[in-house]
Amino acid sequence: MRTHDSDTVRETEQVMPHQDRMRPHRTEFVGADGNALVGDCWDPPNPRGSVLLLHGGGQTRHSWVRTAERLVAAGWTAIAVDARGHGDSAWTAQYRLDDFVADLRGIIGQWGTPPTAVVGASLGGRTALTAEGEGMSICSALVLVDIAPNINRTEQRRVQSFLSAAPDGFSSLDEAAAAIDAYRPGRPKRNPAGLRKNLRQRDNGRWYWHWDPKFLEFGKDPENSSTERLNRAASEIPVPTLLVRGTRSGMVSAESAADLLNRIPRGELVEVDAGHMVTGDDNDVFTERLTTFLDDYMACSGGAIDRR
Repeated sequence: MRTHDSDTVRETEQVMPHQDRMRPHRTEFVGADGNALVGDCWDPPNPRGSVLLLHGGGQTRHSWVRTAERLVAAGWTAIAVDARGHGDSAWTAQYRLDDFVADLRGIIGQWGTPPTAVVGASLGGRTALTAEGEGMSICSALVLVDIAPNINRTEQRRVQSFLSAAPDGFSSLDEAAAAIDAYRPGRPKRNPAGLRKNLRQRDNGRWYWHWDPKFLEFGKDPENSSTERLNRAASEIPVPTLLVRGTRSGMVSAESAADLLNRIPRGELVEVDAGHMVTGDDNDVFTERLTTFLDDYMACSGGAIDRR
């Protein structure tokens, strides 16, 4: 793992030293194919432990900023990493579940000591569930955000259609925000300025999602969402696991969540009044549930790694 301060941190550390710990420093790992994996790390003065944050497909590490800031305020080191082909991480030749799992194995290996908890949303949750359930020992506690082996395939196709709907990009951030608002009606309107970290402006002046378009092939391969494989992995997860389900999610039904919890030996469920993008829809409530779970884990384990 390689880390270095961002230019913003260097510029402000003399005038606002007390705020430095709320600003992340850049972190780099090497993926399974030698691909660069870029992340942000938030460090409190005396960390209670560490939390690795894995975003969903089509997102970037920046989707975790508010969660990470709340975690570090509660005493946790937080690291959010761009998955291969997303954000500032390198684009690669292929995007299979096995590739994301292998990258996660590499991150944990370079980290040295497994993080206290891994939090994975959607694609990140599928990756973490598979890795931990197939014996990779990636963490001491696991948090899965609106993901289950049995998902609504119609909703999955709707998400894939949205992600692939603008191959020629957007003429402006306002146009991109309008497309998101149309995709998620009834939710608060997106602030176009807040999309700057999710899109990149190319030389032609148009704005494109900040991920490799080839990633869309992931959703077309049934092996990447094999219900049988994920069910087997869930049954073998040895660590305390929290499933966070959005009650307005079209992806994970109450029945699918119950089925998953019946398989995980030490699983529990919390529900949030949110859609599939739980962390974006109600970040305050989500982070409250997350920190409570971490506090309960530390109280039960005495702060020690518990892999019974």
